[in-house]
Amino acid sequence: MTKITLGVCSSVSLYKACEIIRGFQKEKFQVQVILTKNASRLISPLLFSALSGQKALVDPFDEEYSDKIPHVDLAKETSLLLVAPATANMIGKFASGVADDFLSTFYTASNCPVLIAPSMNEAMYLHRQTQENIQKLRAMGVRFVEPAKGYLACKDIGWGRLAAPEKIVEEGLRLIKKSESLKGKTVLVTAGPTREFLDPVRFLTNRSSGKMGYELAGEALRRGAEVILISGPTHIFPPPEAKLKKVRTAQEMEKEVVAHFGQADVVIMAAAISDFRFAETSSQKIKKEKLEKKIDVVPTEDILQKLSSKKGAKIIVGFAAETEDVVNNALKKMKKKSLDLIVANNVLDEGIGFESDFNQVSIIFPDGKTIHTEKKSKLEISQIILDRVEDILGG
Repeated sequence: MTKITLGVCSSVSLYKACEIIRGFQKEKFQVQVILTKNASRLISPLLFSALSGQKALVDPFDEEYSDKIPHVDLAKETSLLLVAPATANMIGKFASGVADDFLSTFYTASNCPVLIAPSMNEAMYLHRQTQENIQKLRAMGVRFVEPAKGYLACKDIGWGRLAAPEKIVEEGLRLIKKSESLKGKTVLVTAGPTREFLDPVRFLTNRSSGKMGYELAGEALRRGAEVILISGPTHIFPPPEAKLKKVRTAQEMEKEVVAHFGQADVVIMAAAISDFRFAETSSQKIKKEKLEKKIDVVPTEDILQKLSSKKGAKIIVGFAAETEDVVNNALKKMKKKSLDLIVANNVLDEGIGFESDFNQVSIIFPDGKTIHTEKKSKLEISQIILDRVEDILGG
């Protein structure tokens, strides 16, 4: 049975959490409740224990858990973390990485989808700091069920009323379904730059950080896929469940991609692979005075072109980093290499793309249909790309 962990904070609307529990139970889900200490002062944890059939958790230092690490053990069993109602305080803790009670500590230990339903006074909800915290969490992949406008506990009428329990349950069920949408599929993702060495010290490379590829790998994992991540040099921690293959050069990248291509249902070539390598290299550092005035380079193997000849039923997604006529140049590349999708962006735009946590892309289909995104976090961009991949799989 799939387990949902429901975090309950100290909002007057916490009584509606009972309806949320019932909503998930009707869909045959098990619900484990975590209350904040202040929430347990407003309502007895016994009520939630009785409704859920699981002892409601409040204190991580409860002697009952002396033989285990409850927030870690529970995180391994949880398919969705839902916080409803969520206070401004808890949203701020999540956004800042503060882990000083059971619920906030559990959040930092979780690797499942997270859904938050805020509930608070309108002034608190619209406060600049609260909105900044919400936007920060959105950029990290946390989903929100927006509060409604209505009669509030402070007797004002305004925004901040907890969304209807049935709406919260519906969104939770949608996220759980999404977490299994690529189950049974293997997704191969390339990421990062390559380095083409002249000697042990000098090399050709580019500004790719690998962030886009790593976000794609992480999102594919969250959707239930097996993930093979082939990565050039980066400083990013890889998703722990991905099968990681580290490479440095375009030739090494080609070798690993070809070796794992047969296992993949979906191939996403997000790596910025060098187009050139040095014609001659040295195993020793070349002294400056011995460097030729002209250093010859030769093209590297076009991996995408090579894969297109053996594509079969696989879905292949390419990337195009352009500086002009972005869509047309990307469309030509897609048609030449028989891609199912190509993701293009203008690398001259400030604050997006290379070395940034954000991107703004055009997702182009073989028929020329194009989806233009706003500036979004690379995690959000990865979600949009994989949604389109799922459309093709389902079509």
